[in-house]
Amino acid sequence: MFSNSVKILSIFGFEVRVDPSWLLIAGLITWSLSQQYFPSVMPDQPPRMYLLMAITAMLLFFVSLLLHELAHSVVARRLGVPVSRITLFLFGGVAELESEPQSAGVELRVAVAGPIMSFCLSFGFWWLAGLADYLQTPAVFSAIFSYLALINLVLAVFNLVPAFPLDGGRILRAYLWHRTGDVLGATETASKSGYVFAYFLMAMGMFSLFSGAFIAGLWQIVLGGFVLLAARSSYQFQLARAVFADKNVSALMNSAPVVVAPEMTLSDFANQIMLKGRVSFVPVVEDGVLLGHMDVKLLSGIDRENWESTRVGDVFAGMDTETIVEPDLPVQDLLALIASTGRRKFLVAADHQLLGVITLADLTKYLDVANVLRDRRKH
Repeated sequence: MFSNSVKILSIFGFEVRVDPSWLLIAGLITWSLSQQYFPSVMPDQPPRMYLLMAITAMLLFFVSLLLHELAHSVVARRLGVPVSRITLFLFGGVAELESEPQSAGVELRVAVAGPIMSFCLSFGFWWLAGLADYLQTPAVFSAIFSYLALINLVLAVFNLVPAFPLDGGRILRAYLWHRTGDVLGATETASKSGYVFAYFLMAMGMFSLFSGAFIAGLWQIVLGGFVLLAARSSYQFQLARAVFADKNVSALMNSAPVVVAPEMTLSDFANQIMLKGRVSFVPVVEDGVLLGHMDVKLLSGIDRENWESTRVGDVFAGMDTETIVEPDLPVQDLLALIASTGRRKFLVAADHQLLGVITLADLTKYLDVANVLRDRRKH
């Protein structure tokens, strides 16, 4: 999910990573605190003091986000939901669950853990701010603790908005799932609440832009776009789980794909196979034996003036285990393979015999048809 993230530590057995996008939000928080917030609550301080306070508050906010996600992760692991890692990124943090909760009760308990932690942190920092005032410590401590109490309260309340995939949206999904027993329907409804909230955020962002608050408006628009995309992808993921639950590769593959012989020239291959058949990934077969595959990337690696004198057999890719899947492979496992390798097209074979070809496009088309049929049944 976050291919450029960097591991910074491990805690309680969880790998904690930071995506480079986090540096942007860290910089914005530090700038706004040092230039606006702390000068307004503690006037007449030197700029160096404001910067030091801002960096301290930003780092403690970083810790608060980490504790919020740790709460999700610890509860998830105790309830049997594996967590691969915690990643902090532009929009906060995310505990990357390796599988979906198996029941509405598990979903609910995992979802509420984060906001509860944020409420506890808010109360804790509020108490520390009061203690700092009582002990008459330097005012900087009270100012920093007060800010952290406020920001953790905002974090908790924002996450409780019933808009998927926020924690509140997951709580809503858990309630609907428990009431109806239909996790897909519950996810669809919760995702629609996410759409509404996303469009609201983007509308508020546009209003802020026209009001002169450029940074705040831009942030709301980007955040709204993220919520919208996350809500849509969450529903599509759940739909895929439901549709492909009992399917294997042999059920969805193209069992009569276009094939090419190794003796064919690249010119004929391009004109008669790729252009005429509108295919970009073709098995190479000789006397009924699967030899490998030919695709656009391999063809484009040969100068066009040499296509007439070059055969497919001279340049095709041989039998590569990364491009071959077995016919009884569950589609869910194929999707995981696509996600981990980035490869979208596979040969389906057994004992060097070609059985078919399956691609991400095949899965997407099947999913789209299943979605249309589901909508028609509802109406």
